[in-house]
Amino acid sequence: MSGGYNEIHPEPTTFWSKYIISFDHKVIAKQFLWYGIIFLGIGGLMALLIRWTLAYPGEAFPVLGHLLFPNSAGIVPPDSYAMLFTMHGTIMIFYAITPILIGAFGNYCIPLMIGARDMAFPMLNMLSFWFAFLSGLVLLASLVLPLGAAAGGWTSYPTLSTMIGSPGAGQTLWCVAIFLFGVSSTMGAVNYVTTVITLRAPGMGYFDMPLTVWGLWLTAILNAIFVPVLGAGVILLTLDRVMGTTFFLAGASATSGSGDPVLFQHVFWIFGHPEVYILILPAWGIVSDLLSFFSRKPAFGAKATALSMTAVSVLSTIVYGHHMFTTQMSPLLTQSFMTLTMTISIPSAIFFANWLGTLWKGSIRFDSPMLFSLGVVFVFGLGGLTGLHLGTVTTDLYLHDTYFVVGHFHYTMAASVLLGGYAGIYFWFPKMFGRMMNETMAKIHFWGTMIPLNGIFFGMLMVGYGGMHRRIYNPFVYDSLKRLIPINQMITISAILMGAFQIIFVINFLWSLYKGKKAPNNPWNVGTLEWTIPSPPVHHNYDVIPVVKCGPHEFGNPNLKTGRDFQYQTEELVEGPA
Repeated sequence: MSGGYNEIHPEPTTFWSKYIISFDHKVIAKQFLWYGIIFLGIGGLMALLIRWTLAYPGEAFPVLGHLLFPNSAGIVPPDSYAMLFTMHGTIMIFYAITPILIGAFGNYCIPLMIGARDMAFPMLNMLSFWFAFLSGLVLLASLVLPLGAAAGGWTSYPTLSTMIGSPGAGQTLWCVAIFLFGVSSTMGAVNYVTTVITLRAPGMGYFDMPLTVWGLWLTAILNAIFVPVLGAGVILLTLDRVMGTTFFLAGASATSGSGDPVLFQHVFWIFGHPEVYILILPAWGIVSDLLSFFSRKPAFGAKATALSMTAVSVLSTIVYGHHMFTTQMSPLLTQSFMTLTMTISIPSAIFFANWLGTLWKGSIRFDSPMLFSLGVVFVFGLGGLTGLHLGTVTTDLYLHDTYFVVGHFHYTMAASVLLGGYAGIYFWFPKMFGRMMNETMAKIHFWGTMIPLNGIFFGMLMVGYGGMHRRIYNPFVYDSLKRLIPINQMITISAILMGAFQIIFVINFLWSLYKGKKAPNNPWNVGTLEWTIPSPPVHHNYDVIPVVKCGPHEFGNPNLKTGRDFQYQTEELVEGPA
């Protein structure tokens, strides 16, 4: 299909309209990318502060400790520790992963990969970024309040997040920031869904779309449906805090006939479990494409992969209760949620097997995007397997709220999404900026990330299995946990190493922007539509809307007479003799 916004509009001429208040999806994508990378750095620093406190309790954080915590001789105090893990989780999920995977890649890739000149609603697209920007300012402003920022965990369960548990204004600003970010995400979701449905190039059926677009499109559908649920929850929480309502007030039912803290958990996880897949689906799509591109063979079971991702998206809407097995939920209900959770692993296993089928006997090129994609295969496999323990009632009763949950969550979300994000950055950097990133530095960055990353998150699984509870300021006041000190120190050393290797990425990124080798139009030799036009693209993307004649993963066709091992989507599929 084509239509809507697909006419050519004049290019903006002023700095303000070209780079700040821009309607161009490519500029907005870069804005989201910078935004996400900055918050990734802030959230990463908070993670280091958390890890230092757990490994070396009572010791000042090196260098920055005295600057950040002058009143406690550089030692992270208990109230600041609670604030740190709350803001770390909030920032990484909403302000780092979401802008990079959904804001940046969604904006950049969807129009280019489906043959459109822009998004369906460019003004809405521009507003989505600036609402996200405003949300980030509100969240950061809460850090300088007299009583500090929110400290009730990234889930902000009542009563920790009511005026009883969090008397300062920080939690209220957290609610406002999350609501504003939800508005931004909903704007983007409506745009993505509409763009994919209405602006696909002529000849592009749904199964002709790259799997990257499938992942981003399914994410947008989930966002459009479930982000408003979280918005409703934080509005009610704000009313409890500011207007004196009792939606989530513990014990309110005994006096006023209403009020239940567990109600917030239902509202939060109705959004929160689809959110897990909202964040991972773009990475799944990117990896599914890149494994094919760098194995130089068609994606194994591409249609089955798209259908499996769709099945996961549908099932993700009805499994949220496995987060609440310990809330005195009816045993009949817990059995239902456990069964549904086990069921969702089936389509996940199908596309995971398809990844392995794509790699099997491929002519693999170990460029940096491929290395990070292979990293996702490994860490997501570990994350998925550990999730089975938490989706099963009997094992979850022991492991719930331990560091095993933190390790599982970080393997599936932090590790998989972070590595998938890096794969996407290295792959589309030449398309975005017209220059290549340094491959040697990229490979150093990969190994310097991959090895410590597993030290961190596998270590978390170990201490969690050993009984270490999450969110304890100093677990080593308990004799039973003192034996875990060496593992915690190993985790922290791994975190410091991993953080240090991210500096290599930042240097490579900034250096390559200005001094990187000029990129050819199609440096990776792949056939998707964005590589049929110059790098970086012109303002309107396509002088002539392309006509799609084959799928995105056509490699190794022996009947192709072009001297290439790949076929552009605009080329007629050459069939062999019957």
